[in-house]
Amino acid sequence: MSLTPEERNALCVIARDAVKAAVEGVAYHPEKPASPALKREGGGCFVTLKTAGKLRGCLGCFASEKPLFQTVADYARHSALEDSRFAANRLRTGELTKLDIEISVLSPLTPCPDPMAIRLGVDGIYIRQGFRSGVFLPQVATETGWSVEEFWGHCARDKAGLAWDAWRDKNVELITFTAEVVACGD
Repeated sequence: MSLTPEERNALCVIARDAVKAAVEGVAYHPEKPASPALKREGGGCFVTLKTAGKLRGCLGCFASEKPLFQTVADYARHSALEDSRFAANRLRTGELTKLDIEISVLSPLTPCPDPMAIRLGVDGIYIRQGFRSGVFLPQVATETGWSVEEFWGHCARDKAGLAWDAWRDKNVELITFTAEVVACGD
């Protein structure tokens, strides 16, 4: 999928309005956009919130029965209020003017037969074994400067709660995806 500048802007407005409404404790129902791309169902997205470069929330899904614009609104709200990493320090109204929002619109998931063949900064990774799972968006590799082994190892250990080298185990499911990243500046 390749979003037009107008579609990217519309998603940013929706995400920003949804976060503001969530933090202020009011309901938000985005208007249905004209764009067919924003009304398509089945796609996944993650919404990342940062203030002064520090993570303040990031939640998403791999697929949704809702249209993309509604999925973005839902996960913008969830990222602001429900990311368990920030349960003791939720996003506050005073942070809204300094908030950077990034929307990652995901491609379908693809099994990964060769973990060493991933493209750092292009492929996101999802590792799963039983009830444990972890995910890193493609941009995490760029932000951290990790090698392929470090990318998988951190995802296995730090996100999925598995052993560092669990990604080498044939009984662990490895999945990749790409993301169209929409940066929402002020």
